[in-house]
Amino acid sequence: MKEQFRKIVESKWFQNFIILVILSAGVVVGLETYPSVMQDYAGVLHILDKLILSIFVVEIILKMGAKGSKPWEYFYDGWNVFDFLIVAVCFLPIGGAYIAVLRLARILRVFRLVTAMPKLQILVGALLKSIPSMGYVGLLLFLLFYIYAVLGTFMFGQNDPIHFGSLQASMMTLFKTITLEGWIDFMNIQVYGSNVIGYEEFPDMARTPSAHPIAAPIFFLSFILLGTMIMLNLFIGVIISGMEETNREEEIKELAKIRAEVHGLSLEDEINLVSEDINKINDNLKLLKRRLNLASVERKPQ
Repeated sequence: MKEQFRKIVESKWFQNFIILVILSAGVVVGLETYPSVMQDYAGVLHILDKLILSIFVVEIILKMGAKGSKPWEYFYDGWNVFDFLIVAVCFLPIGGAYIAVLRLARILRVFRLVTAMPKLQILVGALLKSIPSMGYVGLLLFLLFYIYAVLGTFMFGQNDPIHFGSLQASMMTLFKTITLEGWIDFMNIQVYGSNVIGYEEFPDMARTPSAHPIAAPIFFLSFILLGTMIMLNLFIGVIISGMEETNREEEIKELAKIRAEVHGLSLEDEINLVSEDINKINDNLKLLKRRLNLASVERKPQ
């Protein structure tokens, strides 16, 4: 039975069927947002929802059965835990004021598409691995925002109190600026003064209109250069690095799986062996580089 369950779970048709069911779950939840559709087809949609939930339960049972006498190994995979929790929440005896929780769980079933498609798993895994490094980049970006917000408040607060009248207003203006949305309008108010542009409909709000034809362009262009062109690209670099690391791990797991089938060892043991082989190769490469560097130094004329 274990082998039969494993063949079913790993078969291409079963995986495609689950993807189709997940997409169907998303369509059903989307149709339920239309009151007219619910009024005419509430019964049909309710039956489809129950059918989809039943298929997910059968999928979990098959995956547990594929583990043989150790069904708890199903929970060793974080993606399986994610699937199980989404399905389990749908069976909670909640209603009334808590019906939104049940609806949220049904919407989350669309996220099961991630677990059903390995390429999406790699992308999500790369994002999760990048979170620690992204935190440091985010902290650096916050410091940049804070410094420029303080400068902007001191420099432009009297001229443009709507956008730079307080620290929090300056932070929000800088957030809009970093998205490159309407930053030219913000800059022009400071370049020409709020008595010339920007405050035509409410001239009394400008405390002390003043023009900053040199300081304003330097302020905005330097912030865009540092914030948009550098900081945001750091985020992209961190994610790409995480994706490369995730791809290496997936390659190790795939190679270990093939070796496990050939040698008859457990997948965990093969992963450890493959990791050791890769570490040895890296050590040998480093040693060869040192030798090459030493040889090039020795060949240099005295």
